[in-house]
Amino acid sequence: MHNSLREELRSQIERLAAAVDRLAPREPAAPRLDDADCFVWNPQPGELDPVHRVNRVDLTLIRGVDHVRDILLDNTRRFAAGLPANNALLWGARGMGKSSLVKAVHAAVKAEGASLKLIEIHREDIDTLPSLLAILKPSGLRFILFCDDLSFDHDDTSYKSLKAALEGGVEGRPDNVLFYATSNRRHLMPRDMIDNERSTAINPSEAVEEKVSLSDRFGLWLGFHKCSQDEFLDMVAAYASYHELKIGDEALRADALEWATTRGGRSGRVAWQFIQDLAGRLGQKLRS
Repeated sequence: MHNSLREELRSQIERLAAAVDRLAPREPAAPRLDDADCFVWNPQPGELDPVHRVNRVDLTLIRGVDHVRDILLDNTRRFAAGLPANNALLWGARGMGKSSLVKAVHAAVKAEGASLKLIEIHREDIDTLPSLLAILKPSGLRFILFCDDLSFDHDDTSYKSLKAALEGGVEGRPDNVLFYATSNRRHLMPRDMIDNERSTAINPSEAVEEKVSLSDRFGLWLGFHKCSQDEFLDMVAAYASYHELKIGDEALRADALEWATTRGGRSGRVAWQFIQDLAGRLGQKLRS
């Protein structure tokens, strides 16, 4: 009987230990960076999820932003070649191709033969940047970290993690990592948040500097502004030509202007939405 109880107790302990092991967080898998050119950072459990089909457009289809396009392309080429380059903040009007440009520039530089990875990190995961950088630093590859629609609201302190990861901290940003972000705000924080710091702080100038200095960590500030009618029509014409839509120039122009009027504005996003609607009405499929 004594031996039977001992065996039963041992069996229960083993089952309990196995149950505890199953509940414990699993060790993150070693990153397989050769699996893809683009990844999404998954902070739990600390892995890079490969993206084999990236949602992006050809660089030649991004119109109306020629100057900032060329600056970002040159900056990315230099970084891919191992030369000094700057973090970039693409800010300004909605729907003008900020995130599309980042993905298109990466594809263009890759097509030129560069070994360059694009990793998207979500806004809510910014405070896990140190963990991600620790994975990327020893890899020997070059990476662009991309955060779309980056901004910070009241009582949000995760911007301090971004400041330290970009250039601050003891080690600073690894040489093989560059950070690109898009935002509708030039200073990444609402104006009333900065004004509130100025009015309530013991030393207002230092408080405001703490907020604004985050943007200063980006060596490139690339502004995107609302497009003119001619620029909007140029975007539409480029899309229609690329997708070989069967419609005359005058009809395309008239339809596009009517679409923009109903939407109450003009932008690259509005142009693309019009093209999707037009292709559907024409019974044509769009090129992948």
